[in-house]
Amino acid sequence: MINGVSLKASILGDTKASELDKLKSVAKQFEAVFTRQVLKSARDAKLAEDDLFGSDATDQFRDMQDANFADQLAGKGAVGIAALLVKQFEARVSKTVPGSPAAAAEAAGAVADRPEAGTS
Repeated sequence: MINGVSLKASILGDTKASELDKLKSVAKQFEAVFTRQVLKSARDAKLAEDDLFGSDATDQFRDMQDANFADQLAGKGAVGIAALLVKQFEARVSKTVPGSPAAAAEAAGAVADRPEAGTS
């Protein structure tokens, strides 16, 4: 866990995972962080002091509870930020990466479709 974000090494560290899968994973993580910050800001905007149950331990427990809740919301796509991020960036990610097998196949197809030099 780095700064409250649990990295999903199974997707991000996998060299065989597609760039789109990695984008979806990162978008979900961003949605979780964003939701966590919204919940934290809402908790910080107290209308009245909670003297009866207020303590540092309660605040820490609520922070953990909010983090877990934000992770669950992001995992289900309930807020929708991850879907919008994927929609925004999938065109950039879906382009073939130079040196990849898909790029080699595309280059081979382009060479085969090109007319021979000197023929009309």
